[in-house]
Amino acid sequence: MLNVKGVSKTYEGKVSYRALTDIQLTIEEGEFVGVMGPSGSGKTTLLNMIATIDEPTTGEILLNGQNPHQLKKNDLAKFRRRELGFVFQDFNLLHTLTVEENMVLPLTLDGEKVSEMKKKAATIAEQLGITEIMNKRTYEISGGQAQRAAVARAMIHSPSLLLADEPTGNLDSKSSKAVMEMLEEINRTKKTTMMLVTHDPQAASYCQRVIFIRDGKLYTEIHRGDNRQAFFQKIIDTLSLLGGDAHDLSSIRV
Repeated sequence: MLNVKGVSKTYEGKVSYRALTDIQLTIEEGEFVGVMGPSGSGKTTLLNMIATIDEPTTGEILLNGQNPHQLKKNDLAKFRRRELGFVFQDFNLLHTLTVEENMVLPLTLDGEKVSEMKKKAATIAEQLGITEIMNKRTYEISGGQAQRAAVARAMIHSPSLLLADEPTGNLDSKSSKAVMEMLEEINRTKKTTMMLVTHDPQAASYCQRVIFIRDGKLYTEIHRGDNRQAFFQKIIDTLSLLGGDAHDLSSIRV
């Protein structure tokens, strides 16, 4: 479904900086994969290249067999809108719009009928438990509700791949748990392929496997199995071997 083939990224400047080196990664359809590593390890660079926000220096990224980096600007914008869903740490909701208006934004850009958009919004709001806040502005709702709304917006057009960058970074532990349980449920019921970049071992423990990056290279990967608590401990152990600054790994929530 997602195939990252020999991808490297070098940023040119007075001193050129190699952010990623020869990354090989395959994510199967319906998988929920986490990416972890210390700050500066290259995980956000990888996410940005898969998200088509940035381009690889060498290698290629294929999504359902297609290389989006070869598309023309308009086709790439369409590809991004239809194939990818995004969830960010700071929600990226527009404060001037209601929750419902934020949710249907991807559909508005594709010119869907208003009646159709409302129907889709109502369905997904019910699934994610946010029906009662549909007419509220984003400053009237909690962080946890805002992230649910952001997930709803990311899912409304049924993307092939959902990319989540630190989705629990601005949430308390209770809201974090609720958001991760919701993502796990969407992955299980809708079979949406998901990739999560996170510093938070608790969030990562909801994934089926976690890939660790260190100094721009793949370090190791671990698989969940049946026991999430044991997987959480395995993640903690791997992170301690990885090293990095203490604050990188501090948001441990049991």
